[in-house]
Amino acid sequence: MAEIGEDRIKMSEIEQLYGSEVFNDGVMRDKLPSSIYEVLFRTIKEGEPLDLEVANVVAHAMKDWAISHGATHYTHWFQPLTGITSEKHDSFLDPVGDGSAITKFSGKELIQGEPDASSFPNGGLRATFEARGYTAWDPTSYAFIKDEVLCIPTAFCSYTGEALDKKTPLLRSMSVLSQQANRVLSHFGEDGHRVITTVGGEQEYFLISEADYEKRQDLMFTGRTLFGAPPVKGQELEEHYFGAIRPTVNEFMKELDDELWRLGIAARTKHNEVAPCQHELAPVFTNSNRAIDENLLTMEKMKLLASHHGLACLQHEKPFEGINGSGKHNNWSMSYGSTNLLEPGDTPMDNLRFLIFMTCVIACVDDYQELLRMSVASAGNDHRLGAHEAPPAIVSIFLGDELTGIVDALINDHPYQSAACVSMDLGVDVLPNFLKDNTDRNRTSAFAFTGNKFEFRMPGAQVNLSDCNMILNTAMAYALKQFADAVEGLSGAAFEAAALEYIKHSLTEHQRIIFNGNGYGDDWPIEAARRGLANNRNTAEALPCFVSQKSLDLFSEMGVLNEAEVRSRYEVKLEKYVKTLNIECNVMQRMTRRNYIPAINAYATKIAKGITTVKDALAGADLSDQEELLERLLDGLRTINVAHRNLLQAHQKAEAIVDKQEQANCYAEEVVPAMEALRVGVDAMEGITDHGYWPVPTYNDILFYA
Repeated sequence: MAEIGEDRIKMSEIEQLYGSEVFNDGVMRDKLPSSIYEVLFRTIKEGEPLDLEVANVVAHAMKDWAISHGATHYTHWFQPLTGITSEKHDSFLDPVGDGSAITKFSGKELIQGEPDASSFPNGGLRATFEARGYTAWDPTSYAFIKDEVLCIPTAFCSYTGEALDKKTPLLRSMSVLSQQANRVLSHFGEDGHRVITTVGGEQEYFLISEADYEKRQDLMFTGRTLFGAPPVKGQELEEHYFGAIRPTVNEFMKELDDELWRLGIAARTKHNEVAPCQHELAPVFTNSNRAIDENLLTMEKMKLLASHHGLACLQHEKPFEGINGSGKHNNWSMSYGSTNLLEPGDTPMDNLRFLIFMTCVIACVDDYQELLRMSVASAGNDHRLGAHEAPPAIVSIFLGDELTGIVDALINDHPYQSAACVSMDLGVDVLPNFLKDNTDRNRTSAFAFTGNKFEFRMPGAQVNLSDCNMILNTAMAYALKQFADAVEGLSGAAFEAAALEYIKHSLTEHQRIIFNGNGYGDDWPIEAARRGLANNRNTAEALPCFVSQKSLDLFSEMGVLNEAEVRSRYEVKLEKYVKTLNIECNVMQRMTRRNYIPAINAYATKIAKGITTVKDALAGADLSDQEELLERLLDGLRTINVAHRNLLQAHQKAEAIVDKQEQANCYAEEVVPAMEALRVGVDAMEGITDHGYWPVPTYNDILFYA
């Protein structure tokens, strides 16, 4: 095991070491000529194009800085449609022909790369023989050093120009949102800014013993336990939540903080989550594009660093049945400079700019609720949504009492008196009084207002947040465009009157999406159906909306995705869903045949031999308990064998279907229930089979390690 702690960042050194592995604004200002820095700064902040001469100067400075920090190679770091990151390393070394070499890195190598585009998921955009693809430098996300490699965040596109990645559509959506937001802001004399969306992604994860992980094929191949009876103690005492952190886990968290801080990732909060072995890390919010890059890097570091401490990091949405799964809450807002456009202010009823942006958020979430649900759909997240640990699969907005009161007042034309700030007095003199927030939090809501941002709680822990933010940005841009078109050319009192009328009409039309109640209640799905809200319970149901005409029109009009790019992503998502369940089926069948059935058979044989031995020694002995146990074991084996055959038949049926959507439907409707039935049969035997015979670590073993 590696020595830990020798290079640990001390808090007294944090200002010097924070971001020390990042080619950030401070480094650029120091290393670049002022004229070059100004051009690059305008590219980063205002989106201006960058020419090759400037890129050459930047590349030279970036190379010298990287080499001084120990880098030997560089890579274009990109996000193919797998959802994770990819990299191909090239050395700075350049032989000169006389047996010597120099280091070299050109502007062209900085701004353009050429990885093979044929072997990544592309949904039909590329054929296997069409290999050429390009990566293009994204200067709005800082380059950084990882494992002696200069990593340059890039977009990834095909030879014919279609986006083959997650980053490119996200950047397009941010650009179009900025354009439409400025059309609205022009009525307030605030246009001319680069409006950005910001994201803070709260990452949940599990840490378990690496030794236990390596003994579970289901964890190793699928990321979750396909079998496992409930532990004798779960999360019912709620003692793990915010509890004292295990020393081993604390050492991991310290090393993770150090690594992330060096990379300029503002990891702020860490704590135990509700489930045993579950934890959370929350960063300070930043520009959406950079925030998503940083989240992907955080997930990678979590997995790599865990092994330093004899741990395995699980980022699946539902690693363990019966206890909470892991999400990734997407805290989303809009701003320019230091101005947050979703900040209500002290008197939100009188804050027309806020009311416009709030109304557009409500409209876009209602209009494109199915797209938002689709953006977080996966085989893993299907186990989490609606399981009383995350929002249901129904999208709704929580506004809180004050904003809901404002919405009601605007719709019904009655005055609204803003609630005064309430001081909380805890009744103990030594405890301070403090002001209560103007809204509570609702953890059962899919899309909850939390003061000056919205928290989208549906994404699962494994998801790349680019998808949901791209859709949210695009839908918001369209809502802003509709408003801007409606008030085009108006100013002063005429604009205010038209704006208020538009707000009233839009809120009336979209009021159905606002729900401040308990999303876990049995009556909510019934009420949601009455309101006409969609309830796509699984991925197979959720994906078709991606290629509906409504969605195609949205992406086309906003210039974020063309039809071929949309359809390719739909195909990739379908394919991933089917492949994931196919792998899970294969693992279940193999573990059943090679692990569980032999183990139960062996234990039943031992019981049978024991019964025979005792009867031979004492003919009149009462062995009814042992015989009952043997009968239960044999009945269990019969149940398992039947369930195994049923799963095999359902799996073969699904595999034979050619149409991908029909195949996904079959997996969801027939294969998944067959998998659950097999699991129930095996799990029932865990409780009566001697622990020494059980072939894998149980939940009791895994979740409560020392």
